[in-house]
Amino acid sequence: MSLSTRSVRAIIFDMDGTMIHSLPTHIRAWQVFAQRHDQPIGDPAAFLARINGRNGRECVSAMFGREFTDAEALPLNDEKEAIYRELFAQDFQAVAGVTEFAGRAAARGIKIGVGSAGNQANLAFALDRLRLDPPAQAVVGGDEGLPGKPDPAIFLAAAQRLDVDPAHCLVFEDAPYGIEAARRAGMRAVAVCTTHTAEELAGPHVLAAITDFRELLAHPFLETLDVA
Repeated sequence: MSLSTRSVRAIIFDMDGTMIHSLPTHIRAWQVFAQRHDQPIGDPAAFLARINGRNGRECVSAMFGREFTDAEALPLNDEKEAIYRELFAQDFQAVAGVTEFAGRAAARGIKIGVGSAGNQANLAFALDRLRLDPPAQAVVGGDEGLPGKPDPAIFLAAAQRLDVDPAHCLVFEDAPYGIEAARRAGMRAVAVCTTHTAEELAGPHVLAAITDFRELLAHPFLETLDVA
């Protein structure tokens, strides 16, 4: 069955940069964290591009320049993410239209999941503010012992929890690693161009590139999907 005709039974959203405009705050949080630990990260944007989509252990290892175990990385990652939540709580911003789009998709019988390298505390923080209606039926975080993107494990776990074959899942992603993870999972994708260009997020499995979800709400995107 071709990419264009496979039915869509589930949508899996990445979180940072896809559902929320959090990446500038993550940069600020990494800078604060790096200063506390006397670990300069160089150009913050380049550092973020290197770790975007990675799980907490992988991010901490990248910053300190050595491999950490999950147990070693956990308190350090928790410290950094607490800084992030404190900062972002003061200026929380959703990607325009995402809550309405998810609600419309659910109303058409499409299951909704979230697959993010962020930890469960960050995901709960964001979802509490996004107020999806109905709530996501599956949420997979990067602190569950799964490798970060471009490994497809996070997206595959979300599909399994949604009880939907990966071939019938549509991923929304803002980062090259996430787009590649969707491809490796056998899923189609929509590129959300909040942090990268459409060209940087292109691929044979990418159905569309959008600036935000208002573009899909203004056109019959959901209506064109076969959800049978």
